[in-house]
Amino acid sequence: MLSAYREDHFFLSRALPILGILAIIYGLLWVLAVPINAVVLAIVLMVVFCLIKIPVAVSLLSAALLGGLHARMAFPDILQVLNDNLLSGAQVGMTYIMVGAFAVALARSGILDWVAQKMASSLNRDGVNVRKQVKWMLFSLFIVASLLSQNLIPVHIAFIPVLIPPLLGLMNRLKIDRRAVACILACGISASYLLLPFGFGAIYLNEILLENFNSVGAASGYAATASMAPKAMFFPVMGILAGMLFAVLITYRKPRDYTQPEKLDTYVAPVQEKIEIGLQPLLFTALAVVVVLLFQIYFDSLFIGAMIGFMILGFSGIYRWQAQDDVFTQGVRLMAEIAVIITIASSFGALLTATGDIDPLVQSATQFFGDNKLFGAAVMLIVGLFITIGFGDSFASVPILAPIYIPLAFALGFSPLAALAMLGASAALGDAGSPASTLTLGATAGLNADGQHDHIKDSVIPTFFHANIGMLLFTWVAVVWLLG
Repeated sequence: MLSAYREDHFFLSRALPILGILAIIYGLLWVLAVPINAVVLAIVLMVVFCLIKIPVAVSLLSAALLGGLHARMAFPDILQVLNDNLLSGAQVGMTYIMVGAFAVALARSGILDWVAQKMASSLNRDGVNVRKQVKWMLFSLFIVASLLSQNLIPVHIAFIPVLIPPLLGLMNRLKIDRRAVACILACGISASYLLLPFGFGAIYLNEILLENFNSVGAASGYAATASMAPKAMFFPVMGILAGMLFAVLITYRKPRDYTQPEKLDTYVAPVQEKIEIGLQPLLFTALAVVVVLLFQIYFDSLFIGAMIGFMILGFSGIYRWQAQDDVFTQGVRLMAEIAVIITIASSFGALLTATGDIDPLVQSATQFFGDNKLFGAAVMLIVGLFITIGFGDSFASVPILAPIYIPLAFALGFSPLAALAMLGASAALGDAGSPASTLTLGATAGLNADGQHDHIKDSVIPTFFHANIGMLLFTWVAVVWLLG
């Protein structure tokens, strides 16, 4: 009852007044005959809806409908545009779901639990002489795990609640600031999928970024190849890594005290008995990982690779044959929200184009920016940060930003490589640091296992500043002076 009251109180005290203010502002502008761009209106509404805790999928659809109606599109035409463009987003969404199923199956193999237990026991040492060595071994472990989780072993954030909790007792004794670990996890995961075209990187770089860039950019004469995407994202990723190093070496370098449980194994692992992995599970797990990697490299199909990897783990006997439906269902739950958002975001981007208000917006922005690439690039990056913060997913941001950013980049005279970097970085800004992002939610899930890590103060704020500021600055310099 108390929870329901608080939710109603939030709606009455915050959400409803915000919606009322928006309605009043819109009414005044309409009375004063001030032109309102339908694209700007839809994006602002979408972000506001997300910030007042309306589900992202509902926010996208509601903002699209209102934007289309404002552009005087007929309601059946709006629905037609939304329905016709669900297919391209659904293809990426289904890949996400299959990768989620593979990730859960991989976790069921016990490999992640085994690695976590081995690390906890081997690093469970004390003494002044070894503290620094153990600390940097832990940081190295977190960096490697974050990088591999998006590409070679695409388990996304599933490794965090398995790997981190068994090491919290050791981290407490070493007085490691968990905010530094949150930055390592968020920055490492972001850098991996933004730069390396495998696993989730293949989805972002090839299936989303390149696909949208080439489809929207064709009208402007832009074209990009698969080899261009990692080159375009190199400097933005260097900004993320610079932010991570700044967090570890400077901001959160000092020791931080945490309450140590009476027994070290209080927050170790849900299963206390010693975990042993036989030769057969290791071989089948390695085979499944290799198959997924080969299908990405030679057949350009992460969907089929993840499906076959899932089947290999099922046939291996790592988990009961009757549990396959349960494993697949858990994978769907893990990725369903992201898959739905990506699917709807594709239609949202198409509706922005269908309103016909993108060209006037680009013309107005071009007149405002003039030939000033420096100012134009800064505004575009900040707007991308604002939009992605709203719903916390860079994958879904690309189809929303592409119809606006690509024509604007062309009007400002950016090269195809610079425009690609601008779009990819603008969509990724805010993923690390959004309260709704899987990156921050995953970090909190692992680091708050003993109740000593706050989601907003210890995950969201640290990752927002260290991942996004470095990425914004490096991208700004790159697109204006190095790639432009």
